[in-house]
Amino acid sequence: MMSGLPIPAVRLVGLSLAVLALAAAPARADVTATVKVSVQVYGRTALQVSGQQLTWELPFDAASASAVIDFTAKARTRRDGEVVLTVEPERWLDGPGGAADADALVTFDGRGPGTLAGQLVPASPSIVGRWIGSGRRTGQLSFALHAGVAGSYRLPVRLVLSTP
Repeated sequence: MMSGLPIPAVRLVGLSLAVLALAAAPARADVTATVKVSVQVYGRTALQVSGQQLTWELPFDAASASAVIDFTAKARTRRDGEVVLTVEPERWLDGPGGAADADALVTFDGRGPGTLAGQLVPASPSIVGRWIGSGRRTGQLSFALHAGVAGSYRLPVRLVLSTP
């Protein structure tokens, strides 16, 4: 006996509550819902370069000399996201000409998909490669020094891969 009721009465009350609960529950129906999800993809990059200093030996009988940097650029970005490779001189040319070094000109020419050609400017980044979307790109940047004074020249550079 529970709560003063005989056992068959407890079973009847329990059965009645179960039937009432089932009757009160809504009938099951297939329900379709739309859920909006927003995802932000942040750019992720990795860059390997063969060097961070350009070095030229300009002979007396030549007006230009070349130096090369090989690169592997990896980027993860949204499907239509831009990937940009820039090069920036850390300082301008160290060379034998003193003031003549300021008159020297450094141009670049890219080899590989998405690479560009142009001219380096002191204390300013130059875009040397541009791509759309994620992936791995390899290429080579050839830097030509045009100067009027023969000798050894050095130019430290910083290459940066970004997903603006």
